Amino acid sequence: MAPTQEFALLCLENPLLDIQAVGNAALLEKYNLKANDAILAEEKHIGIYEDLLNNYSAKLIAGGGAQNTARGAQYMLPPNSVVYLGGVGDDKYAAILHDAVKTAGLRVEYRVDKTQPTGRCGVVITDHNRSMVTDLGAANHYDLEHLKSPEVWKLVEGASTYFVGGYHLTVCPPAIMALAEEAAAKDKAFVFSLSAPFIPQFFKDPLDATAPYWDYVIGNETEALSYAESHGIESKDIKEIAKALAALPKKNEKRERVAIITQGTEPTVVSVGGKDVQEFPVHAIDSKLINDTTGAGDAFAAGFTAGLVAGESLAQCVDQGQWLAKLSIQELGPSFPFPKQAYKPTTQ
Repeated sequence: MAPTQEFALLCLENPLLDIQAVGNAALLEKYNLKANDAILAEEKHIGIYEDLLNNYSAKLIAGGGAQNTARGAQYMLPPNSVVYLGGVGDDKYAAILHDAVKTAGLRVEYRVDKTQPTGRCGVVITDHNRSMVTDLGAANHYDLEHLKSPEVWKLVEGASTYFVGGYHLTVCPPAIMALAEEAAAKDKAFVFSLSAPFIPQFFKDPLDATAPYWDYVIGNETEALSYAESHGIESKDIKEIAKALAALPKKNEKRERVAIITQGTEPTVVSVGGKDVQEFPVHAIDSKLINDTTGAGDAFAAGFTAGLVAGESLAQCVDQGQWLAKLSIQELGPSFPFPKQAYKPTTQ
């Protein structure tokens, strides 16, 4: 892999401390949780975070979609290649988060909110089920002022690639637009993740404002179908949707847009400029080795974006994404194995 400049990749989204533990039916009943679900925390759920920390063997992960991607990209790139931005509180959860990202070798520049708790996601694992309870907290209060502060904007100016998770459209669209405009003005790569099906459905206007700036847009088949439905694309053919995404009007015409749609175990679909469509079969894995598919999409985005930063070919970027996703699903939560494994192209 070619050498990269220091902090060449800058990522923005909503940092969460993932608190994952194997639980039981009694724990689910205590907090009125379904075995397999993802909800936003209400008052009755707030006690679960301390409960998991104090009474269960909890695994702590620096979570949130783009923070998972930032950790994964740093896993593949040389030290000091990635910096991540988002909002946290001034509490013990933020301290744990700092320790978790330090272990991953990821630099973070958090906006600290003294009035809001650090965002947390409690994950109760029972058999193959996962019940997730999220309290966004301070992550929901990131602002443009932090991004434009001299020390942070200097990192923005120094980076060559920006990665933004679509979940941040629910928090601070002006920060996303500032990065998008900087990318277009300076001919830097702007990578955007659709993140979840509800983003195209319920945040269509801010999403559409970012679209002309996408140099690379990444999503899975469910997110792609949601985009198509909310944007009047009649086809349900993933290849046609990829072509439509890649053919959208573009601000920086020096770069053709690339749309990448993952489909679980089905081939990854890629369209460049809305013209040709390529399919890349995923890396085979024995189902017995699969531990947890949570964060597989974040891991794919990480490997792909790490390839972009290192100047690799489009085919190798996809291969790196699939390789890292394959590693991640063998771990608990959005994690990567240590000691660190070295990537080798599948053609070798």
